[in-house]
Amino acid sequence: MNQIVLGLGSNLGDRAANLSNACNLLEKYLGKIIKKSSIIETVAWGFESENKFFNSVIVIETLHNPFKALEICLDIEKQLGRLRINSKTKEYHSRTIDIDILFYNDLIIEDLNLQIPHPLICHRNFVLLPLKEILPDFLHPQINKKIKDI
Repeated sequence: MNQIVLGLGSNLGDRAANLSNACNLLEKYLGKIIKKSSIIETVAWGFESENKFFNSVIVIETLHNPFKALEICLDIEKQLGRLRINSKTKEYHSRTIDIDILFYNDLIIEDLNLQIPHPLICHRNFVLLPLKEILPDFLHPQINKKIKDI
């Protein structure tokens, strides 16, 4: 069984319901949630928005490989109303749901469509704080530091 760590965020609509619905669909299609952080409220990162984000991190046991997991996450985002605006320019914008793959076991993947660990983990407190809550001793495979020490 593999463990995948996902970051969840929402700043449009019923943010708590969006996170809950995402978790329900992730359990249905990806695997069993075995850890879930608290939800924290944060300002937008990388763009201006009047709407604050609800963010959390979950750990799922899955049989799916990382690329299938990405496909499932993108499909769930679409089901929950995420519109990918300017996806080619990588601009950030408000969204009903965002699901990021942070880690997959201790794999390092450098692919055009998938980078694991997520390359911006160390720069985002809205990811680090929930990660530290549920996985403080997890070793980041690229920088060889425990999450609690980042």
